Amino acid sequence: MIKRATDILFSAIGLLVTSPLFLVIALRIWLEDGRPIFYRGERVGRFGKPFRMLKFRTMVAHAERLGGSSTAKDDPRITRVGRFLRRYKLDELPQLINVLRGEMSLVGPRPQVEWAVALYDAGEQALLSVRPGMTDYASIRFRNEGELLCGSADPDREYLEKIAPEKIRLGLSYVRHHSLGVDLRILAATLLSLTGGHLGERLAGDRTERPKRQP
Repeated sequence: MIKRATDILFSAIGLLVTSPLFLVIALRIWLEDGRPIFYRGERVGRFGKPFRMLKFRTMVAHAERLGGSSTAKDDPRITRVGRFLRRYKLDELPQLINVLRGEMSLVGPRPQVEWAVALYDAGEQALLSVRPGMTDYASIRFRNEGELLCGSADPDREYLEKIAPEKIRLGLSYVRHHSLGVDLRILAATLLSLTGGHLGERLAGDRTERPKRQP
């Protein structure tokens, strides 16, 4: 109940404070590439319930018909304004609406598309026991995910092989140890990580570090 109350309070304040920015971004998207302004991607939420996750549209209209769901930094579907929004994570701001609705939380494992969730094993299903979030350990650890996928002929496969296992590990760590204190720490670390440095990773703790290789 405390987590939900915190989500409602901070998402409402966030929407109020960023409303002028919403208007500027919406106008910029419309001037460059027309409508729609928002991307409404279907994701799997808590207890496996699907919902529409909101983002500012950063790719050409109907981009899902032109490629996969994983997006490299050099993906030609990304618009000019979209590259700027992605760089500073501004495209994620509309998810404050999802948080206010109760479909998401400020902090939690990032929501995934249905085909990715279908690959979860029994243990990984625990990721669906909490509301998906706008940020988490994995969001900090893989803040430059698009760069990791650059040059890939099959970004979806590359994502599954090189990124998804660590994201799942970090998500399960959050599910096991989450608390209001952990959430506040992740939120602070997320803000710091947007500067491009590693201070955010250090603040979030060693759960953002790569697992050590076995000898």
